[in-house]
Amino acid sequence: MGQGLWRVARNQQLQQQGYNGPGYLTREHGRRVAANNVSNASHRKQAQGGIDIYHLLKTRKSKEQEGFINLEMLPPELSFTILSYLNATDLCLASCVWQDLANDELLWQGLCKSTWGHCSIYNKNPPLGFSFRKLYMQLDEGSLTFNANPDEGVNYFMSKGILDDSPKEIAKFIFCTRTLNWKKLRIYLDERRDVLDDLVTLHNFRNQFLPNALREFFRHIHAPEERGEYLETLITKFSHRFCACNPDLMRELGLSPDAVYVLCYSLILLSIDLTSPHVKNKMSKREFIRNTRRAAQNISEDFVGHLYDNIYLIGHVAA
Repeated sequence: MGQGLWRVARNQQLQQQGYNGPGYLTREHGRRVAANNVSNASHRKQAQGGIDIYHLLKTRKSKEQEGFINLEMLPPELSFTILSYLNATDLCLASCVWQDLANDELLWQGLCKSTWGHCSIYNKNPPLGFSFRKLYMQLDEGSLTFNANPDEGVNYFMSKGILDDSPKEIAKFIFCTRTLNWKKLRIYLDERRDVLDDLVTLHNFRNQFLPNALREFFRHIHAPEERGEYLETLITKFSHRFCACNPDLMRELGLSPDAVYVLCYSLILLSIDLTSPHVKNKMSKREFIRNTRRAAQNISEDFVGHLYDNIYLIGHVAA
C-alpha cells in the first residue's frame, strides 16, 4: 500500500512539472515546429534579400578560405577605401598579401600628406623613380633625426630634396607636422628666429577671443618653462599678429599691441595662479581686474572680467 501511495504522489508531481507523457510530447512537438518555422523563415529571408556576405562565407568550399574577404575580389575603389584606414606598418604587412593594392601610390601619398601636411617636394615634378612609399620612409627617418638633433633633421630633409632651404618652407613644414618633439622644436625656434617669424604669420587669429587665440598659439609654439627673453619674444610676436588679424576689434576696444602684450602676460600669470596646487590663496576676479587695469588703463573692466572667466572655466593658456 505504501508503494501505491508513493506512485500516486510521484505521478502528481510529474504532472505539475509538465512531464506527463502527452503534455511532454505536445511541447516537444511545438518546439520542433517552431524551430522548423524559424529555419524556413531564414531561408525565405535569404531568398527574398539575395545572397549576402554571411551566406558567401558559409558556402565556401574549404576551411582554408574562411576569414577575411579577399580584397582583390572587391571593386578597386572599395579595396583602396579599406586600405586607406591602415597606418604605415599595417599597410606594409598588407602588401605581403595584396602587393598590387597595398603598394598603390595613392595610399602612400595619403599617408605622407596626413602626417606631414607640407613638404616642398609636393609642389615639384617628381624625379625619375620617385615613390611615395620611399618618401614616407624618408620623412619618418627625418622626423626621428629631428627629435634627436633638430639641425641634423632639417639638413636631412634638405639633402633628400624634401625641403627647400627657405625659412618660409621650414615654417610651413613645422606648422603642418605633428610628429616633431616639442622640446627640440622649442630649442630650434629659439635659435632660428627667421623661421619663428614666418611660423607666427601662418596663424590666423581672426575673430578669436584673446585667451583662445593664445592657447592655439602655444599649441604650435610651446612656451618655455621659465620666464625670459624667449617668452617675451613669443608674446611680442603674438601681440602684433593678433592685432594684425583683428584690426576692427582693436579699434573698437582701443587696444594696441602693447596693451595686448600686457593682457597676455596677465593671462599667463593668472593661469599659473589658478591652476597651480602650490598657490593656496587664488586671485579673485576683482583683484585681477584691478591689477590689469593698473597696467593698461584704457582696457574695459567688462572685457577684463571676461578674460578672467575664460581662464577660470577653461584653464591654462600655455599648458
